[in-house]
Amino acid sequence: MAEHFLNLIGEEWAPARSGETFEDRNPARWSELLGAFPRSGPEDMDAAVKTARAAYRVWRATPPPRRGEIVLRAGLLLEERKEELARTMTREMGKVVEEARGDVQEAIDMAFFAAGLGRRPFGEAIPSELPDKFCFTWREPVGVVGIITPWNFPVAVPSWKLFPALMAGNAIVFKPAEDSPLCGQRLVEVLLEAGLPPGVLNLVQGTGEEAGAALVAHPDVSCISFTGSTEVGRQIATECGRSLKRVGLELGGKNAIVVMDDADLELAVDGAVWAAFGTTGQRCTAASRMIVQRGVAADFVDALKQRAEGLRVGDGLQEGVQVGPIVNERQLRRVHGYTAVAREERATVLTGGEVLGEGPLGEGWFYSPTIFTDVRPEMRVAREEIFGPSTSVLVADSLEQALEYANSTIYGLSLSIYTNDVRRAFTAMRELEAGIVYVNAPTIGAEIQLPFGGVKQTGNGHREAGSTAMDEFTEWKSIYVDYSGRLQRAQIDT
Repeated sequence: MAEHFLNLIGEEWAPARSGETFEDRNPARWSELLGAFPRSGPEDMDAAVKTARAAYRVWRATPPPRRGEIVLRAGLLLEERKEELARTMTREMGKVVEEARGDVQEAIDMAFFAAGLGRRPFGEAIPSELPDKFCFTWREPVGVVGIITPWNFPVAVPSWKLFPALMAGNAIVFKPAEDSPLCGQRLVEVLLEAGLPPGVLNLVQGTGEEAGAALVAHPDVSCISFTGSTEVGRQIATECGRSLKRVGLELGGKNAIVVMDDADLELAVDGAVWAAFGTTGQRCTAASRMIVQRGVAADFVDALKQRAEGLRVGDGLQEGVQVGPIVNERQLRRVHGYTAVAREERATVLTGGEVLGEGPLGEGWFYSPTIFTDVRPEMRVAREEIFGPSTSVLVADSLEQALEYANSTIYGLSLSIYTNDVRRAFTAMRELEAGIVYVNAPTIGAEIQLPFGGVKQTGNGHREAGSTAMDEFTEWKSIYVDYSGRLQRAQIDT
């Protein structure tokens, strides 16, 4: 019988008010049921928000260094449980266990980084134009923060949001993705064990259409932080706009690796394989476009094809597996649908393009690493986010054309260039329209001490992690202290 998990509202673990549940299954072996989780709705969200609102007043009064001690303990607990949590992640959403360990490590790094924010300045002293007047700024928490996270990084991405929001003094209602509810549960359990007071963090499981929508629409939620698709992000932005609610959106990507004719080709192919097929292409920073200068295009494509065909697809817990399953059947069909689109657009399916359903792979949602060639920038496979192990090769005649192709989508998250020419490198750094740019490295590999986020329709401008980690979750307050003992009027001539 499946284990039944519960929502956390205050100190109480409880089922959904409706009594309904949804199943959490292993995408590598769909018959393996990890558990049943509450299918929550507006009543559950209302109870969680009220609880968070009550806990907020106490938590915001807790000194930031004390908050940091709790987050630090959470990081240490994650460090102790890294292997256990990584294996849970692989069973739940499919990424190979080596990558799952990296996911947990990112949360550990974020915990250690965020804990230190409690002893960093929360503002600055600024000179006044008037005598005997002291001016300074201060960060204030926004209140109750609703956090909605995706399934592809089910520990790392929540950590980017939860830890800074807590450090800022906010109370939280957290809804993990319905494809990775167990990882969300385990992360919350760690924070509770680390000493987080009751009600400061509330966990409500459910679908985006029901639980997520109720959280976004709740009038007592001051901020929504969402990572997911651009389509859903637009809906959230519209709803938050009605009430002028603060919203941070980290959305889709159509990232590209540019390979110039002077590049180290072996290094570029290494990066392309990792960026295109790591996490089965299910990353917002995955490289689903390869823009290659004509002089090296044939050699690059030959090497990439050979490497892609040598990748071992299977259950991510098995030794030697490099590409795990697609997260669910619906997404598998979507990825395969883009192979049909590529053929309709008269691109060439150079390798892959097949659902893998024989033998042990028949129990899960597996797809072969896929390369499209003869691709033009206007094709859908070169413009739309596929979110699977599929990448397109476009051939460019010059640096200028390559950069034009790289910038030709509605997205702007992560772009990369491989070149040994410093002039080309610096030109690309300036011209590439993305929040993240790599030189001689793939489009994946962000580190938590730098801001993470994109431009154009990749989001609404907020950045996570790094020096901007708390910007999304705080309001600035400017304070003036006049100790002159008389009325002083700024900007008025005397």
